[in-house]
Amino acid sequence: MSVKINATPAPLTSYFSPGALAWLAIIVFTLLLLSVREAVPWLIVFPDAWESPIVLILNNIMDWCVLYTGAFFRSVSAALDVPMTAVRELLNWLPWSVSLFLLVVIAYASCGWKMVIFTVLTASYMMGVGLWTESMNSLALVLVSVPIAIIIGFACGTLGFYYPRTERPLMLLLDVLQTVPAFAYLLLILYLFGFGVVVGLIASVLYAFPPMARNTLIGLRGVSSEVTESGLMSGATASQLFFFVRMPSAMRQILLGVNQTTMAAFCMVIIASIIGGSADIGWEVLSAMRKARFGESLVAGIVITLMAILMDRITVGFANKGSYDSLTATRSLMHRHRYFLTALLGSLVLYAIANLQPAFHTYPKGWEYNPSGPINDATDFIIVEYADVITLIKTWAFFFLMLPLKIGLEQTISPYSWGFEFTLQLKLVYAACAAIITGLCWTKLSSKCGTAIGLLTITLFFGITKLPWPAMFAIFTFLGWQLGGFRLALAVLAGLIYLLFSGIWEETTLSLYLCGLAILISFTLGATIGILAAEFKPVSMFVRPINDTLQTIPLFVLLIPFVMIFKIGEFTALLAIIAYAIVPAMRYTEHGIRQVSHEVIEAGECMGASRWQMLWRVKIPLAMPVMMVGLNQTIMFGISMLTIAALVGTSGLGQQVYIGLGDGNFGLGMTAGIGMAIIAMLADRLIQAWSKKRQSELGLKSD
Repeated sequence: MSVKINATPAPLTSYFSPGALAWLAIIVFTLLLLSVREAVPWLIVFPDAWESPIVLILNNIMDWCVLYTGAFFRSVSAALDVPMTAVRELLNWLPWSVSLFLLVVIAYASCGWKMVIFTVLTASYMMGVGLWTESMNSLALVLVSVPIAIIIGFACGTLGFYYPRTERPLMLLLDVLQTVPAFAYLLLILYLFGFGVVVGLIASVLYAFPPMARNTLIGLRGVSSEVTESGLMSGATASQLFFFVRMPSAMRQILLGVNQTTMAAFCMVIIASIIGGSADIGWEVLSAMRKARFGESLVAGIVITLMAILMDRITVGFANKGSYDSLTATRSLMHRHRYFLTALLGSLVLYAIANLQPAFHTYPKGWEYNPSGPINDATDFIIVEYADVITLIKTWAFFFLMLPLKIGLEQTISPYSWGFEFTLQLKLVYAACAAIITGLCWTKLSSKCGTAIGLLTITLFFGITKLPWPAMFAIFTFLGWQLGGFRLALAVLAGLIYLLFSGIWEETTLSLYLCGLAILISFTLGATIGILAAEFKPVSMFVRPINDTLQTIPLFVLLIPFVMIFKIGEFTALLAIIAYAIVPAMRYTEHGIRQVSHEVIEAGECMGASRWQMLWRVKIPLAMPVMMVGLNQTIMFGISMLTIAALVGTSGLGQQVYIGLGDGNFGLGMTAGIGMAIIAMLADRLIQAWSKKRQSELGLKSD
């Protein structure tokens, strides 16, 4: 592995190359449009008369689908209702003592006594807070949806690996399913499948299988050619090569997909409750949220988190047990099936005891304790005692960070917000400083740096929502052309045209400002924590349960503490998005750095590289593809949270999706949902193109 380092400064002509001059022309073009924005208002606000009737078209298509295909989808719903009902009734029929014993046996078979202790504590919590029945109903949904999602995701990832032509449409489908908010296609599912528990099952599968497909594809492609050649030389057939060579080599990445799928399925428990209306944990969280009771919602949300962690650990434990070997074959039948026999005999004994002792069948009410009251009291204490600090944090973040990005310093600075008037003289000073800094960066560093600084100073002065749409077209289209060529530029242009002519441009800029800021903070902070976790094991042990909690706790629950402390507003939405979107950045960064081969690390150490050099010159560049997947997931998570954030008073595409769901307007919700998907996909394509280009400049091989 080699990294190219340009030690000599670039000639002056490189700062005025055709690409640099084009960026300079775009900056001048943007300033010219801004200078005439008051005389030509349609440069900022796109006229309604020019918009396309896409909402009406989508509503007509939906009516046609319901008319001619509704019967088929209702029959599918009825078929899926059979296993769903069977699993739910079985879990509710079993006494709690039997269910707990079965979980203990499974936990011990997977990970030993440590997992047994965690399983007992998890079950004790669910019963102790009086949510055992609701937990079993939610568990039934996950037990049915996760295997289906894993099978579909694994099949899609394998298909993309063996047939490269299917990768592009497959990735497009996965991006749409992960970026179009569940609330947007919820109406589609409701129209086709009707109300009920099965509708929640379908929504969970659609939301949960994309991570499995992505990680399967990445894992299979990450298998080295030496490993596959060794399998071929051993005479392995195509199927043997796949199941005994490729799959074991890619198992770590595939297991990460299983983890992400499990977490995603639990995240859908709340939404499934909205459309299913069943007595499960999701419904408990939703009911408490409507009453703005943080304690009750947190108590129920922790149940979902504990169940997700439990299933994740058990699954990983079984996967790491190893394959069937010759030693196992020589053991007795009883020893080979000892766990099954133990579970069977123990369940029969406990079932008999439960019929004699009611306390072993139904958990006694006298043994329950709900800590929601003290939690509510503690939250109220924080709000009252630290009201000044909370107000200061919110005010500073809003006036000095968020509002300048949204509407610009031109409108933000005032005696009320900053304590002084933004006079003409100060504006001229700002313009002069911006021009000087841009020029210095352009000539002393690079034209790219100068362009970034120039566009940033313009955006800070005028605001993202006040930039002319022709200028944004020029900026993003040319950026796509520089990073990925004509195809990427054309894709960016097509996406921007949809956002403009579908009538959601204003909402798009609002979402771009809020979600873009949240993603930037999430990935910067998350990647930093991920690097520390990869380098220091105690940090990893501390961060891992936090990741699991943040990713599995329902999105609605994330909103409640922020709403209670900071009240309704955009700052609250920003914090909620960051809390949800930061997890993939941490998880994938740590995973990518840890999977760097030991041979490469040993080679670097033999060359005398310090720990700092190993990190920045070797580990991070080699981990960049996996880190970019983390950025992809951060973008997806951030945009998916926009719809939930609309509940706390934000404007943008998320609010349009929520309005469409509330009014039963499929066209309105789906138009905004597609817009959110386009933003996420374009951002992902631009970032991936930049990553490949950067790795090429450094002399690294990109996947």
